[in-house]
Amino acid sequence: MNSIPEISAALRSQLQQSGRTGQSLREAAGLSRQTFANVMGGENDFKLSTLLALADRLGLELLLLPKGAARGLAPEDEGGPVVETLVDLARQRAAGQTPEGEAS
Repeated sequence: MNSIPEISAALRSQLQQSGRTGQSLREAAGLSRQTFANVMGGENDFKLSTLLALADRLGLELLLLPKGAARGLAPEDEGGPVVETLVDLARQRAAGQTPEGEAS
C-alpha cells in the first residue's frame, strides 16, 4: 500500500471482515466521528497514531518494509501470489493441478 486511499480501503475491508460496527471501532480507538470518517473516507491525511489505534483494534500490525520487498507479498494480476507458499502448492495438488515448476 502506497497511498492513503489504499490504507483506508484496507481498514474498511478489515472492519467488514471483523463483523464490528464502525461505531464500536471508533469508540474502541477513542476517535471522534469526524476523525473516523476522515480516515475511512480515504481522502484526508491522518496521524500515524490514529492509524496505529485503528489497526490495533482491528487486529492488524503496521509493518514497514524496504522498497521492493513487498512485491513478494502482493498478488499478481492473475490473482496468485508472486512467490508460492507450501500452502499454495498443497492446495494446487489437492485440486488436481500440477504446481508451476513441477513435471506432470
